[in-house]
Amino acid sequence: MGGPLSGIKILDLSRLLPGPFATMLLADMGAEIVKVEDPNGGDYGRWAPPLLGNLSAHFHALNRNKKSITLNLKHPQGASLFLQLVKKFDIVLEQFRPGVMERLGVGYQDARKANARIVYCSLTGYGATGPYRDRAGHDLNYMGIAGAASITGPSGGPPVVPGVQVGDIGGGALMCAIGMLAALHHRDRVGEGQFVDVSMTDGIVSWMALQASDYFANPQEEPRPGDMRLNGGLLCYRIYESADGRHLTMGALEPKFWEAFCRAVGKENLIAEQYSMGPAQEKPLEELEALFRSKTFDEWVAFCSDKDLMLEPILTFGEAFSHPQIKAREMVMEIDDPRTGPQKQLGFPIKFSETPGEIRSTAPELGQHTEEVLVTELEFSREKIAELRQDNVI
Repeated sequence: MGGPLSGIKILDLSRLLPGPFATMLLADMGAEIVKVEDPNGGDYGRWAPPLLGNLSAHFHALNRNKKSITLNLKHPQGASLFLQLVKKFDIVLEQFRPGVMERLGVGYQDARKANARIVYCSLTGYGATGPYRDRAGHDLNYMGIAGAASITGPSGGPPVVPGVQVGDIGGGALMCAIGMLAALHHRDRVGEGQFVDVSMTDGIVSWMALQASDYFANPQEEPRPGDMRLNGGLLCYRIYESADGRHLTMGALEPKFWEAFCRAVGKENLIAEQYSMGPAQEKPLEELEALFRSKTFDEWVAFCSDKDLMLEPILTFGEAFSHPQIKAREMVMEIDDPRTGPQKQLGFPIKFSETPGEIRSTAPELGQHTEEVLVTELEFSREKIAELRQDNVI
């Protein structure tokens, strides 16, 4: 049985992380993803170290279940071929700066003329409008402009670089996937496609619903790194260090869990201090930090293993990827790639009872499916394809 998106066909012009992550999710759910790459090198992500075989480990991880074709969109015939393919597909995803696709003659209006039902998604750093629309940037820049970097870090310390790409994945890839699927649903209801404008900066801003509501309620008090309630500002919601320098997460926001923790460690005097902040927090915080430094990491893990306290260890990658919960959810999978042999990848995070996500194929070589797609979709002859190669169109 195919995935829930079986039958959906997507032309993917994105590169590196944001767009490829979005289409990987859709591919795992059964959508047919045709990755459209420049003949002269393709996706930059193909070559970033470390390599597995002749491809980047990153590229392997983000481009499974996809086909690759090469198409020179700077060549008039290449642009024409792209628009012919648009007639056969449901979605176009592109990740260039605003205006690039229009200059190539393959922008939304061009695609819409070819196929009025096309869903055309543009994923950019700042969006298709506004004074920053043409500005270059990367994940960390978007975090800065959105204000999210200003509250990421320890209390009293400088902002820090997040450990994962919040802008690329949370602000970009996930919003992109949601937007494309919503537009597809709209198209199936009314018979007409639309343009989907996704800004990674907008996506990050939207993630700050709780923090922004605190600020809107009291604009005179500027949030500081580590001082907000869910940014380490509460005794019951922060990271503590063990005797051997490792760390544990405390997430006991609800009073019943905080009380249970305090009683379990013999600190009933701290029950009333759960939500204390500012100077009133200094003494109970010192007491808690001393408590956590009184046991090693392993001792704390053993202590909380049979208790429902919302106290969990911060694991290394090796520990996390071999953790029984992660394994039970099949979030680490091993696939067989004839180029590299057995290869571990992260699993699909959404579990469907009837149409589960799956890894059907490994990441493609550059242009591996060019001939297949042109023959299948446009009924080109082998002679025509050879001619296009000779003219540097594909």
